[in-house]
Amino acid sequence: MTGEVMGGDGAVLLEELEKAETAGKAGHTVVLVEGVSDQRAIEALARRNGRDLETEGVAVIPTAGATNFGRFLDLLGPNGHDVTLAGLCDEGEEAELGRAVEAAGVSRVASRADLEGAGFYVCEIDLEDELVRALGAETMVSLIESQGQLRRFRSFQNQPAQRHKIVEAQIWRWLGNHKIRYAPLMVDALDPDRVPRPLLGVLARLG
Repeated sequence: MTGEVMGGDGAVLLEELEKAETAGKAGHTVVLVEGVSDQRAIEALARRNGRDLETEGVAVIPTAGATNFGRFLDLLGPNGHDVTLAGLCDEGEEAELGRAVEAAGVSRVASRADLEGAGFYVCEIDLEDELVRALGAETMVSLIESQGQLRRFRSFQNQPAQRHKIVEAQIWRWLGNHKIRYAPLMVDALDPDRVPRPLLGVLARLG
């Protein structure tokens, strides 16, 4: 999760495992995501739909990277607290998540459909890419401008490594260092009929 302090931070991982333990003991539904930006996007979409996940007994927990999915699934799955589970992962982590889901006894996973049947949805490339494509370059540039960061983004566009890319690709790369800030803003800016399928899938899983 480029640009997030989660990965590799053992103290943060332990803190999130403690939150998972607390949620599991309480019998709460748990949504597992790779990083904080994913967490904030899901919480923002829930708010848009008039839902308060905390009040509903739903915990959205970042796992500090896909390699840690197994630890959380062992704790919360059938061999642990056996709570209702859902989650998101990036496309590149689909196999990792599938192995963890199967190893924890949550579900047999032979395909993406099996993952979705277990409540876990895969973002094409990652959630930021899904959101950029859903919003489009013009809306994204306006959103960046609204945050007072347009000059910084224009400077980034002029970097040699970025000049040849289309605007959407430039925005996606730039978000690598800003995704936690922008994730809820991007969700709030979406047209209702343009919400990415993985986000809709997770929210539907929550009832």
